[in-house]
Amino acid sequence: MRKITLTYALVFFALQIFAQNKDKSFFKEYSPGYYQNSILKDIRNVDAKLDKAENDKRFFMDQKGYDLPNKYDLYKNIFWANPTISQGNTGTCWCFSTTSFYESEVYRLHKKKVKISEMYTVYFEYIEKAKRYVQERGNSVFAEGAEGNSVARMWKKYGACPANEYTGLLNGRKFHTHAKMYKEMRNFLKSLKISNAWNEDFVVETIKSIMNKYMGVPPTEFVIDGKKYTPKTYLAEYLKLNPDDYVEILSYKQEPYWQKVEYKVPDNWWHSKEYYNIPLDDYMKLVKSAIRNGYTMSIGGDVSEAGFLRTTNCAMVPDFDIPSAYINEDARQFRFSNETTTDDHGMHMTGYYTDKNGKDWYLIKDSSSGSRNIDENSKEFGFYFFHEDYVKLKMMGFTIHKDAAKKILKKFK
Repeated sequence: MRKITLTYALVFFALQIFAQNKDKSFFKEYSPGYYQNSILKDIRNVDAKLDKAENDKRFFMDQKGYDLPNKYDLYKNIFWANPTISQGNTGTCWCFSTTSFYESEVYRLHKKKVKISEMYTVYFEYIEKAKRYVQERGNSVFAEGAEGNSVARMWKKYGACPANEYTGLLNGRKFHTHAKMYKEMRNFLKSLKISNAWNEDFVVETIKSIMNKYMGVPPTEFVIDGKKYTPKTYLAEYLKLNPDDYVEILSYKQEPYWQKVEYKVPDNWWHSKEYYNIPLDDYMKLVKSAIRNGYTMSIGGDVSEAGFLRTTNCAMVPDFDIPSAYINEDARQFRFSNETTTDDHGMHMTGYYTDKNGKDWYLIKDSSSGSRNIDENSKEFGFYFFHEDYVKLKMMGFTIHKDAAKKILKKFK
Protein backbone atom coordinates (compact mmCIF):
# COMPACT_ATOMS: atom_id res chain seq x y z
CA MET A 1 0.00 0.00 0.00
CA ARG A 2 2.81 2.42 0.92
CA LYS A 3 4.60 1.54 -2.33
CA ILE A 4 1.51 2.30 -4.42
CA THR A 5 0.91 5.54 -2.51
CA LEU A 6 4.52 6.59 -3.05
CA THR A 7 4.24 5.80 -6.77
CA TYR A 8 1.11 7.91 -7.09
CA ALA A 9 2.79 10.72 -5.16
CA LEU A 10 5.78 10.69 -7.51
CA VAL A 11 3.53 10.67 -10.57
CA PHE A 12 1.49 13.57 -9.13
CA PHE A 13 4.68 15.51 -8.38
CA ALA A 14 5.99 14.90 -11.90
CA LEU A 15 2.71 16.08 -13.39
CA GLN A 16 2.85 19.19 -11.25
CA ILE A 17 6.38 19.96 -12.43
CA PHE A 18 5.32 19.46 -16.04
CA ALA A 19 2.24 21.63 -15.63
CA GLN A 20 4.22 24.41 -14.00
CA ASN A 21 6.60 24.83 -16.90
CA LYS A 22 4.34 25.46 -19.88
CA ASP A 23 5.33 29.12 -20.32
CA LYS A 24 8.12 29.99 -22.77
CA SER A 25 10.47 32.94 -22.98
CA PHE A 26 12.50 34.86 -25.53
CA PHE A 27 15.10 37.58 -25.81
CA LYS A 28 14.26 40.74 -27.73
CA GLU A 29 16.67 43.45 -28.78
CA TYR A 30 15.82 46.86 -27.45
CA SER A 31 14.38 49.21 -30.07
CA PRO A 32 13.18 52.82 -29.88
CA GLY A 33 9.49 53.33 -29.17
CA TYR A 34 7.05 56.13 -28.39
CA TYR A 35 9.41 57.70 -25.86
CA GLN A 36 12.24 58.13 -28.39
CA ASN A 37 10.09 58.76 -31.45
CA SER A 38 7.63 61.23 -29.95
CA ILE A 39 8.57 62.55 -26.52
CA LEU A 40 12.32 63.01 -27.08
CA LYS A 41 11.76 64.53 -30.51
CA ASP A 42 9.55 67.16 -28.92
CA ILE A 43 11.99 67.78 -26.08
CA ARG A 44 15.11 67.99 -28.23
CA ASN A 45 13.40 69.16 -31.38
CA VAL A 46 15.76 66.84 -33.25
CA ASP A 47 15.70 63.19 -34.27
CA ALA A 48 16.20 61.16 -31.13
CA LYS A 49 19.25 58.94 -31.23
CA LEU A 50 19.35 55.53 -29.58
CA ASP A 51 21.95 55.39 -26.84
CA LYS A 52 24.41 52.55 -27.30
CA ALA A 53 23.84 51.51 -23.70
CA GLU A 54 20.21 50.78 -24.52
CA ASN A 55 21.04 48.59 -27.49
CA ASP A 56 20.81 45.31 -25.60
CA LYS A 57 18.70 42.19 -25.34
CA ARG A 58 15.89 41.86 -22.84
CA PHE A 59 14.20 38.80 -21.41
CA PHE A 60 10.44 38.37 -21.83
CA MET A 61 7.66 35.85 -21.41
CA ASP A 62 6.40 34.50 -24.73
CA GLN A 63 2.68 35.31 -24.67
CA LYS A 64 1.95 33.64 -28.01
CA GLY A 65 -0.79 31.04 -27.76
CA TYR A 66 -2.68 32.93 -25.06
CA ASP A 67 -6.11 34.38 -25.79
CA LEU A 68 -5.10 37.81 -24.53
CA PRO A 69 -7.91 40.23 -23.64
CA ASN A 70 -5.98 43.26 -24.84
CA LYS A 71 -8.86 44.93 -26.67
CA TYR A 72 -10.54 47.88 -24.99
CA ASP A 73 -14.03 46.84 -26.09
CA LEU A 74 -13.80 43.56 -24.16
CA TYR A 75 -13.95 45.53 -20.94
CA LYS A 76 -17.68 46.12 -20.66
CA ASN A 77 -17.55 47.44 -17.11
CA ILE A 78 -15.57 50.58 -17.83
CA PHE A 79 -16.05 53.60 -15.59
CA TRP A 80 -15.69 57.15 -16.90
CA ALA A 81 -12.21 58.59 -17.15
CA ASN A 82 -10.63 61.26 -19.30
CA PRO A 83 -8.62 60.14 -22.35
CA THR A 84 -5.07 59.07 -21.55
CA ILE A 85 -2.40 61.76 -21.59
CA SER A 86 1.37 61.46 -21.40
CA GLN A 87 3.50 62.45 -18.43
CA GLY A 88 6.28 63.11 -20.93
CA ASN A 89 9.84 62.98 -19.67
CA THR A 90 8.94 63.37 -15.99
CA GLY A 91 8.73 61.15 -12.93
CA THR A 92 5.18 62.28 -12.14
CA CYS A 93 3.13 59.11 -12.66
CA TRP A 94 1.98 59.42 -9.03
CA CYS A 95 0.21 62.67 -9.93
CA PHE A 96 -1.12 61.70 -13.37
CA SER A 97 -2.62 58.43 -12.14
CA THR A 98 -4.18 59.85 -8.98
CA THR A 99 -5.46 63.00 -10.68
CA SER A 100 -7.14 60.78 -13.28
CA PHE A 101 -8.66 58.78 -10.42
CA TYR A 102 -10.04 61.94 -8.79
CA GLU A 103 -11.48 63.11 -12.10
CA SER A 104 -13.38 59.82 -12.28
CA GLU A 105 -14.50 60.38 -8.71
CA VAL A 106 -15.94 63.80 -9.59
CA TYR A 107 -17.95 62.12 -12.32
CA ARG A 108 -19.02 59.20 -10.11
CA LEU A 109 -20.19 61.51 -7.35
CA HIS A 110 -21.49 64.53 -9.26
CA LYS A 111 -21.77 63.44 -12.93
CA LYS A 112 -19.45 66.29 -13.88
CA LYS A 113 -16.62 65.84 -16.40
CA VAL A 114 -13.53 67.82 -15.45
CA LYS A 115 -9.85 67.95 -16.37
CA ILE A 116 -7.62 68.88 -13.46
CA SER A 117 -4.06 70.19 -13.74
CA GLU A 118 -1.40 67.71 -12.74
CA MET A 119 1.36 70.30 -12.90
CA TYR A 120 -0.30 72.61 -10.39
CA THR A 121 -0.02 69.78 -7.85
CA VAL A 122 3.54 68.92 -8.91
CA TYR A 123 4.59 72.58 -8.49
CA PHE A 124 3.56 72.68 -4.84
CA GLU A 125 4.85 69.18 -4.20
CA TYR A 126 8.34 70.46 -5.06
CA ILE A 127 7.86 73.37 -2.67
CA GLU A 128 6.94 71.01 0.16
CA LYS A 129 9.90 68.77 -0.66
CA ALA A 130 12.22 71.79 -0.55
CA LYS A 131 10.82 72.85 2.84
CA ARG A 132 11.37 69.37 4.24
CA TYR A 133 14.89 69.33 2.78
CA VAL A 134 15.71 72.50 4.71
CA GLN A 135 14.07 71.29 7.92
CA GLU A 136 16.01 68.02 7.76
CA ARG A 137 19.25 69.78 6.77
CA GLY A 138 19.51 67.85 3.53
CA ASN A 139 18.51 64.47 4.93
CA SER A 140 15.22 64.26 3.06
CA VAL A 141 14.49 62.91 -0.41
CA PHE A 142 14.20 65.54 -3.13
CA ALA A 143 13.25 63.72 -6.33
CA GLU A 144 10.59 63.71 -9.03
CA GLY A 145 8.66 60.78 -7.57
CA ALA A 146 6.04 60.66 -4.82
CA GLU A 147 3.14 58.51 -3.69
CA GLY A 148 -0.45 58.93 -4.87
CA ASN A 149 -1.64 60.19 -1.49
CA SER A 150 0.53 63.25 -1.96
CA VAL A 151 -2.12 64.58 -4.35
CA ALA A 152 -4.71 64.78 -1.56
CA ARG A 153 -2.05 66.18 0.75
CA MET A 154 -1.22 69.00 -1.67
CA TRP A 155 -4.87 69.71 -2.44
CA LYS A 156 -5.73 70.09 1.24
CA LYS A 157 -3.01 72.71 1.59
CA TYR A 158 -3.01 74.46 -1.81
CA GLY A 159 -6.26 73.51 -3.55
CA ALA A 160 -6.53 72.35 -7.15
CA CYS A 161 -6.66 73.97 -10.57
CA PRO A 162 -8.31 73.28 -13.95
CA ALA A 163 -5.88 71.90 -16.53
CA ASN A 164 -6.55 74.69 -19.02
CA GLU A 165 -5.57 77.28 -16.40
CA TYR A 166 -2.16 75.76 -15.76
CA THR A 167 -0.54 73.34 -18.21
CA GLY A 168 3.07 73.63 -17.07
CA LEU A 169 4.06 73.64 -20.76
CA LEU A 170 5.99 76.60 -22.18
CA ASN A 171 7.52 77.50 -25.54
CA GLY A 172 5.10 75.40 -27.60
CA ARG A 173 6.08 72.13 -25.97
CA LYS A 174 3.73 69.18 -26.42
CA PHE A 175 5.33 67.01 -23.72
CA HIS A 176 6.50 67.77 -20.21
CA THR A 177 10.20 67.57 -19.42
CA HIS A 178 11.60 68.31 -15.98
CA ALA A 179 15.15 67.03 -16.36
CA LYS A 180 16.86 70.43 -16.58
CA MET A 181 14.53 72.00 -14.03
CA TYR A 182 15.08 69.19 -11.54
CA LYS A 183 18.85 69.29 -12.03
CA GLU A 184 18.90 73.04 -11.38
CA MET A 185 16.79 72.71 -8.24
CA ARG A 186 18.80 69.74 -7.00
CA ASN A 187 22.14 71.51 -7.52
CA PHE A 188 20.84 74.55 -5.64
CA LEU A 189 19.71 72.44 -2.71
CA LYS A 190 23.00 70.54 -2.60
CA SER A 191 24.84 73.86 -2.39
CA LEU A 192 23.09 74.58 0.90
CA LYS A 193 25.13 71.86 2.56
CA ILE A 194 28.27 73.81 1.67
CA SER A 195 26.95 77.31 2.40
CA ASN A 196 24.92 76.22 5.44
CA ALA A 197 22.31 78.78 4.34
CA TRP A 198 19.27 76.93 5.70
CA ASN A 199 16.85 79.82 5.26
CA GLU A 200 13.48 78.27 4.37
CA ASP A 201 11.92 81.43 2.89
CA PHE A 202 14.95 82.05 0.68
CA VAL A 203 15.00 78.41 -0.45
CA VAL A 204 11.29 78.36 -1.29
CA GLU A 205 11.55 81.59 -3.31
CA THR A 206 14.55 80.22 -5.22
CA ILE A 207 12.79 76.93 -5.99
CA LYS A 208 9.74 78.89 -7.16
CA SER A 209 11.84 81.07 -9.45
CA ILE A 210 13.39 77.99 -11.07
CA MET A 211 9.98 76.34 -11.62
CA ASN A 212 8.46 79.57 -12.90
CA LYS A 213 11.14 79.65 -15.58
CA TYR A 214 10.44 76.10 -16.74
CA MET A 215 6.74 75.64 -15.94
CA GLY A 216 5.22 79.09 -15.59
CA VAL A 217 3.53 80.71 -12.58
CA PRO A 218 0.44 78.89 -11.27
CA PRO A 219 -2.75 80.97 -11.02
CA THR A 220 -4.22 82.19 -7.75
CA GLU A 221 -7.72 82.63 -9.19
CA PHE A 222 -9.69 81.84 -12.35
CA VAL A 223 -13.20 82.06 -13.75
CA ILE A 224 -15.44 79.09 -14.59
CA ASP A 225 -18.93 79.62 -16.02
CA GLY A 226 -18.80 83.27 -15.00
CA LYS A 227 -17.85 82.58 -11.37
CA LYS A 228 -14.50 83.38 -9.82
CA TYR A 229 -12.68 80.61 -7.96
CA THR A 230 -9.45 80.23 -6.05
CA PRO A 231 -7.71 76.83 -6.07
CA LYS A 232 -9.22 76.05 -2.66
CA THR A 233 -12.77 77.06 -3.58
CA TYR A 234 -12.43 75.18 -6.88
CA LEU A 235 -11.71 72.01 -4.89
CA ALA A 236 -14.44 72.54 -2.30
CA GLU A 237 -17.22 74.17 -4.33
CA TYR A 238 -16.70 73.09 -7.94
CA LEU A 239 -15.08 69.66 -7.69
CA LYS A 240 -16.82 69.03 -4.36
CA LEU A 241 -14.21 66.52 -3.32
CA ASN A 242 -13.15 65.93 0.27
CA PRO A 243 -9.57 64.60 0.31
CA ASP A 244 -10.25 63.01 3.71
CA ASP A 245 -12.76 60.65 2.06
CA TYR A 246 -9.92 58.70 0.41
CA VAL A 247 -7.76 55.98 1.92
CA GLU A 248 -4.53 54.16 1.07
CA ILE A 249 -4.74 50.36 1.10
CA LEU A 250 -1.53 48.34 1.39
CA SER A 251 -0.68 44.65 1.66
CA TYR A 252 2.78 44.57 3.13
CA LYS A 253 3.81 41.65 5.34
CA GLN A 254 6.84 43.35 6.84
CA GLU A 255 4.50 45.51 8.94
CA PRO A 256 1.59 44.32 11.16
CA TYR A 257 -1.72 43.69 9.43
CA TRP A 258 -4.85 45.54 10.57
CA GLN A 259 -2.82 48.57 11.54
CA LYS A 260 -2.04 51.87 9.82
CA VAL A 261 1.62 51.76 8.87
CA GLU A 262 4.35 53.60 7.00
CA TYR A 263 5.05 52.46 3.44
CA LYS A 264 8.84 52.43 3.53
CA VAL A 265 9.84 53.45 0.03
CA PRO A 266 11.77 56.57 -1.12
CA ASP A 267 8.73 58.12 -2.80
CA ASN A 268 6.97 58.27 0.57
CA TRP A 269 9.42 61.04 1.30
CA TRP A 270 7.37 62.60 4.12
CA HIS A 271 7.04 59.19 5.85
CA SER A 272 3.25 59.00 5.80
CA LYS A 273 1.89 56.38 8.21
CA GLU A 274 -1.62 56.56 6.79
CA TYR A 275 -1.58 53.22 4.96
CA TYR A 276 -4.20 50.65 5.96
CA ASN A 277 -2.25 47.39 5.90
CA ILE A 278 -4.31 44.25 5.23
CA PRO A 279 -3.62 40.58 4.37
CA LEU A 280 -3.30 39.75 0.69
CA ASP A 281 -6.54 37.75 0.43
CA ASP A 282 -8.50 40.71 1.83
CA TYR A 283 -6.60 43.06 -0.45
CA MET A 284 -7.58 41.10 -3.57
CA LYS A 285 -11.19 40.70 -2.41
CA LEU A 286 -11.38 44.47 -2.03
CA VAL A 287 -9.97 45.08 -5.52
CA LYS A 288 -12.51 42.65 -7.01
CA SER A 289 -15.52 43.95 -5.09
CA ALA A 290 -14.68 47.64 -5.56
CA ILE A 291 -14.26 47.48 -9.33
CA ARG A 292 -17.53 45.52 -9.59
CA ASN A 293 -19.38 48.12 -7.54
CA GLY A 294 -18.46 51.21 -9.51
CA TYR A 295 -15.22 52.29 -7.84
CA THR A 296 -12.01 52.95 -9.74
CA MET A 297 -8.66 53.19 -7.98
CA SER A 298 -5.19 54.63 -8.36
CA ILE A 299 -2.84 51.67 -8.08
CA GLY A 300 0.94 51.35 -7.90
CA GLY A 301 3.74 48.83 -7.91
CA ASP A 302 6.28 47.09 -10.10
CA VAL A 303 6.19 47.19 -13.93
CA SER A 304 9.60 45.74 -14.79
CA GLU A 305 8.82 42.03 -15.08
CA ALA A 306 9.42 39.54 -17.90
CA GLY A 307 5.66 38.92 -18.06
CA PHE A 308 4.94 42.61 -18.74
CA LEU A 309 5.15 43.10 -22.51
CA ARG A 310 4.91 46.49 -24.19
CA THR A 311 4.13 44.73 -27.48
CA THR A 312 0.90 43.21 -26.17
CA ASN A 313 0.45 45.69 -23.28
CA CYS A 314 -0.46 42.66 -21.14
CA ALA A 315 1.00 41.95 -17.70
CA MET A 316 1.03 38.31 -16.57
CA VAL A 317 3.02 36.16 -14.15
CA PRO A 318 4.76 33.36 -16.09
CA ASP A 319 5.02 30.02 -14.34
CA PHE A 320 8.81 30.07 -14.71
CA ASP A 321 8.63 32.97 -12.22
CA ILE A 322 6.02 31.42 -9.91
CA PRO A 323 2.95 29.23 -10.64
CA SER A 324 -0.38 30.92 -9.96
CA ALA A 325 -1.27 28.57 -7.08
CA TYR A 326 1.87 29.61 -5.19
CA ILE A 327 1.30 33.36 -5.30
CA ASN A 328 0.72 34.35 -1.68
CA GLU A 329 1.77 37.02 0.77
CA ASP A 330 5.13 35.32 1.35
CA ALA A 331 5.93 35.27 -2.37
CA ARG A 332 4.84 38.90 -2.59
CA GLN A 333 6.93 40.00 0.40
CA PHE A 334 9.94 37.97 -0.74
CA ARG A 335 10.06 39.97 -3.97
CA PHE A 336 9.64 43.27 -2.15
CA SER A 337 12.34 42.39 0.40
CA ASN A 338 14.88 41.32 -2.25
CA GLU A 339 13.95 44.39 -4.36
CA THR A 340 12.74 42.51 -7.43
CA THR A 341 9.43 44.22 -6.65
CA THR A 342 10.04 47.95 -6.56
CA ASP A 343 7.81 50.98 -6.25
CA ASP A 344 8.02 51.80 -9.96
CA HIS A 345 4.83 53.28 -11.26
CA GLY A 346 1.35 54.61 -10.53
CA MET A 347 -1.64 53.93 -12.82
CA HIS A 348 -5.44 54.19 -12.82
CA MET A 349 -7.58 51.03 -12.80
CA THR A 350 -10.80 51.82 -14.68
CA GLY A 351 -12.48 48.52 -15.55
CA TYR A 352 -12.36 44.73 -15.52
CA TYR A 353 -13.01 41.67 -17.67
CA THR A 354 -13.47 38.06 -16.55
CA ASP A 355 -11.97 35.47 -18.87
CA LYS A 356 -13.25 31.96 -19.64
CA ASN A 357 -11.19 30.57 -16.76
CA GLY A 358 -12.94 32.87 -14.29
CA LYS A 359 -9.86 35.05 -13.83
CA ASP A 360 -10.07 38.83 -13.76
CA TRP A 361 -8.16 41.13 -16.05
CA TYR A 362 -8.01 44.83 -15.26
CA LEU A 363 -8.06 47.80 -17.61
CA ILE A 364 -5.23 50.11 -16.58
CA LYS A 365 -5.07 53.72 -17.77
CA ASP A 366 -1.44 54.80 -18.02
CA SER A 367 0.55 58.00 -18.51
CA SER A 368 3.92 56.46 -19.37
CA SER A 369 5.42 55.94 -22.82
CA GLY A 370 5.44 52.14 -22.53
CA SER A 371 1.69 51.88 -23.15
CA ARG A 372 1.98 53.99 -26.29
CA ASN A 373 4.04 51.78 -28.60
CA ILE A 374 0.93 51.01 -30.67
CA ASP A 375 -1.34 52.82 -33.11
CA GLU A 376 -2.01 56.27 -31.64
CA ASN A 377 -5.56 56.19 -33.01
CA SER A 378 -6.48 52.85 -31.43
CA LYS A 379 -8.71 52.61 -28.36
CA GLU A 380 -5.94 50.66 -26.64
CA PHE A 381 -3.41 53.50 -26.90
CA GLY A 382 -2.33 54.45 -23.38
CA PHE A 383 -3.79 51.35 -21.68
CA TYR A 384 -2.41 48.20 -20.11
CA PHE A 385 -4.22 44.96 -19.33
CA PHE A 386 -3.27 43.34 -16.01
CA HIS A 387 -4.04 39.74 -15.09
CA GLU A 388 -5.24 39.42 -11.50
CA ASP A 389 -2.15 37.35 -10.64
CA TYR A 390 0.04 40.28 -11.64
CA VAL A 391 -1.90 42.61 -9.35
CA LYS A 392 -1.71 40.04 -6.56
CA LEU A 393 2.06 39.59 -6.82
CA LYS A 394 3.34 42.98 -7.99
CA MET A 395 0.90 45.84 -7.21
CA MET A 396 1.68 47.00 -3.69
CA GLY A 397 -1.17 49.39 -2.89
CA PHE A 398 -3.99 51.61 -4.09
CA THR A 399 -6.01 54.75 -3.32
CA ILE A 400 -9.79 54.39 -3.12
CA HIS A 401 -12.89 56.07 -1.71
CA LYS A 402 -13.51 55.00 1.88
CA ASP A 403 -17.06 53.85 1.04
CA ALA A 404 -15.62 51.05 -1.09
CA ALA A 405 -13.64 49.79 1.89
CA LYS A 406 -16.22 50.13 4.70
CA LYS A 407 -16.00 46.51 5.86
CA ILE A 408 -12.20 46.61 5.83
CA LEU A 409 -11.94 49.92 7.69
CA LYS A 410 -14.25 48.70 10.47
CA LYS A 411 -11.56 46.19 11.46
CA PHE A 412 -9.11 48.97 12.26
CA LYS A 413 -9.09 50.59 15.69
